Amino acid sequence: MSQIHTAAHASPVLRADAAENRESLLDAARALFAERGLDVPMRVVAREAGVGPATLYRRFPTRASLIEAAFADEMRLCREIVEDASADRDPWRGFCMFLRRIGELNARNQGFTEAFLSTFPASEEIAAHRVSMLRSLAGLCRRAQAAGALRADAGVDDLVLILQAGRGVTATTPERRVLAARRFAELAIDAFRATPPGLRDGDDR
Repeated sequence: MSQIHTAAHASPVLRADAAENRESLLDAARALFAERGLDVPMRVVAREAGVGPATLYRRFPTRASLIEAAFADEMRLCREIVEDASADRDPWRGFCMFLRRIGELNARNQGFTEAFLSTFPASEEIAAHRVSMLRSLAGLCRRAQAAGALRADAGVDDLVLILQAGRGVTATTPERRVLAARRFAELAIDAFRATPPGLRDGDDR
């Protein structure tokens, strides 16, 4: 009975330690993926988190499982951005909103953008996410072109190009990087516009 009693009192502490280790690993993975790319060695992630490799592999048996967990929030935010843009009754306004919000997400976590754009995704979940998001964006592009707002030769491949270019936005602080991303998005919007800014009657806002 005493052993059972002791175990019952120890389990909340063990669960708290396990949860803390998991969050430390995810924090370390996010920072290292953003700074050094997705190929950073797993042992480096463990060392940065202050745990042993065995603890890392107990929580995340594969690199793919670590990547999926590290970017779960970003995948959710990315889906929300695309869904909100696609649901807008004005497709051009939705298109512009997508570029602005995805640019900020890109600036805040470039590791996720690398995972999203990777030719050989390290995670099947992220690969499926990309296929779904690009399909929705292709539909948004067609609607914006049908409305006469998006240039006729633009397509979803150009949006991928913008995401790739956005990874080159660097700054000394995260705040400055976001400001640069916002400026880059405005320049991209003018490049995608069917009618030059000086000739348009309305505004996209």
